[in-house]
Amino acid sequence: MREKGVNAMPITINELKAGFFYSNGAYGRTWGVRQLAEIAVDAETGEKVVHFKGIAGTCRRKKGHCSLAEFARWAKYQVALQENDWKRVGGDAATESQAA
Repeated sequence: MREKGVNAMPITINELKAGFFYSNGAYGRTWGVRQLAEIAVDAETGEKVVHFKGIAGTCRRKKGHCSLAEFARWAKYQVALQENDWKRVGGDAATESQAA
């Protein structure tokens, strides 16, 4: 079971799912939300690669890719847009609330 709150355990590779949104858990200008668009396998290395879209905050309107492990280190938890706020999924409401 995942720990809730500020000191929560980082998200694991197995928890990452294409189509879902993730936050880096930062505050202020460095906060961001990315949508995990696709998990693919690099033809040359065989390594799993993540393609993502920046949705909000510092990541907004940016696209990129990185290793699955790198994305898991960046992502602190899953989020969902509720009204005009990004809310942590399954966590405490107070830990993540940023205006879209």
